[in-house]
Amino acid sequence: MNLSTIVETQNVIKNYDNGRVQALRGVDVTIHQGCFLAFAGPSGSGKTTLLNLIGALDVPDEGTVIVGGENLKSLSEKERTALRRVKIGFIFQQFNLVPVLTACENVELPLEILPGYTKSSRRDAALNILKQVGLTGKEHRLPNKLSGGEQQRVAVARALVKKPVIVLADEPTANLDSETGKAIVDLMKQMRDEYNTSFILSTHDPRVMERTEAIFRLVDGRIEE
Repeated sequence: MNLSTIVETQNVIKNYDNGRVQALRGVDVTIHQGCFLAFAGPSGSGKTTLLNLIGALDVPDEGTVIVGGENLKSLSEKERTALRRVKIGFIFQQFNLVPVLTACENVELPLEILPGYTKSSRRDAALNILKQVGLTGKEHRLPNKLSGGEQQRVAVARALVKKPVIVLADEPTANLDSETGKAIVDLMKQMRDEYNTSFILSTHDPRVMERTEAIFRLVDGRIEE
């Protein structure tokens, strides 16, 4: 694994339902720092499973997943949790915002479990990243007072506020109209350029694929050449 490689998987196999469902069947990928790429494929192709493995939310049944130089299978659950907290940001298709918290409070959440932040510095960091994603003036609105696109901008800000090495976005445009979806993808690319954060998306939306810089196509749990 060279210095510019941020993720590497080697012959990764993942099964569910006591082996009856083969989600991944020997996947090899190498991903470099600062990438903006997609795992593409239809529902059931294995792209979300692969995203979950890279995000240290799960471990493979066989094979190796290395993230930021760490072999995930050799880490304890506590160590994998620490890796997620510090190095990995997540963006979901359902936004996953806390409905009773304002946009700013939602963005502050990841910082509350990290050392070195005061209440004031958390607030400053959240306000700064919300400004960068174009939500100045809407920082103190609850999610139900924001449009779908604005909610996903909050989710992007929340993923980036802790300055992670990798951001994983699972179908980030699935609940957005086409123009808003394009704007969100362009925003993520802009944030990649600014922070050199690696963005790895899963999608079956061709409009997203045409805006990424590389695509791994999955079919039936395998990477299609």
